[in-house]
Amino acid sequence: MKAGKLVILGVTQEQHPERCRLFAQWQQFDWPILHDPINVLESSAVPIVVAIDEFGIVRDTRPQPATFAEMFLEQAFADDAGGDAPARIGPQQPIDARKLERTAKDKNTSTAWREYGDALALWGGETQVSAAIDAYGEAIELDAKDARSYFRRGVCARRRYETAERRDGDFQRAIDDWGAALALEPNQYIWRRRIEQYGPRLDKPYPFYDWVGEAEAAIRKRGETPIELPVRPGGAEIAHPSREFAAEKAAAENPDAEGKIARDAAGMIRAEVTVVPQRVKPGESARVHVVLRPNAKSAAHWNNEAEQLRLWIDPPEGTAVSARLVEAGEPPPMAASQEERTLDFEVKIPGDAREDVRVRTYALYHVCDDVGGQCQFLRLDIAVAVPVAK
Repeated sequence: MKAGKLVILGVTQEQHPERCRLFAQWQQFDWPILHDPINVLESSAVPIVVAIDEFGIVRDTRPQPATFAEMFLEQAFADDAGGDAPARIGPQQPIDARKLERTAKDKNTSTAWREYGDALALWGGETQVSAAIDAYGEAIELDAKDARSYFRRGVCARRRYETAERRDGDFQRAIDDWGAALALEPNQYIWRRRIEQYGPRLDKPYPFYDWVGEAEAAIRKRGETPIELPVRPGGAEIAHPSREFAAEKAAAENPDAEGKIARDAAGMIRAEVTVVPQRVKPGESARVHVVLRPNAKSAAHWNNEAEQLRLWIDPPEGTAVSARLVEAGEPPPMAASQEERTLDFEVKIPGDAREDVRVRTYALYHVCDDVGGQCQFLRLDIAVAVPVAK
């Protein structure tokens, strides 16, 4: 490296590039790291090492440490990209989205539509995410076994979910598409891990982002400012693996057993439910994400001066849950706020389940119709359906 013979470039397959930047800052990596959220490399496992010469020609996709210097660094390669030479990675022309769209429409093949979706996903920015989703949808319409388009459409659905342009069900669409992709290519490590990132503890190989707090503390101790994370990991993403289903041991008291608390008839708070994975085998578990948001069409606000948001879970007989009563964390310091709030729990369905398991839940919260407006204590009934794999 000191002699200028080796240049290192990293590639992260992370959904959120800022998390990789934070890790690199923590570990003080000094090489560029590229972002490949849609798996353009088509790698099915990590890590991978690729040896590319000074002409941009791939010389080895599995270099061995013991022979790397002799077989690559100490070699003098010629610019032999023609003939039967390995594939060359050279400078690319700027992406012309309109040209790719015309090509997709003219050829009308799954490959052409997928390539158009790739261009939009990688270079189109946030405003083109919906168009990328549509392009991948066209590819899937033409080839129902196009696993790459399923995965990439899921990436874009999750990406849109994290913006102001989200649509109801985007998180579940991402999980469903990733599941469809994995069903077509079950050995795809990257796709499997993307689902496990949000899934139950029984499926986790490791706690994906439990290092974030440690990294930020270490960076601050060095006198630096940590990279800001627009989407902070939490819940499932920092949960540690478990070999056994952690069912609730102590019985919680139903806070509204008689159903006397007034219902949120005006829809001041909206709920969105996502189940991971998208289908659960009998006897196995899923993680349920319940996201609650003040209605964007009204001026509704959380009342942070009263008790915190709670979720009561009432599973059917034979179904176990990780908790019957889940409480949200500490609210923001201001008296009223409009952020979304997420409550997670895990459910283990019976081993003899033959149809979808329906879990009754309800949320209790204090909400105001405006800042300084009328505040109420309300209940929102939320139906959760856990699809069972047939």
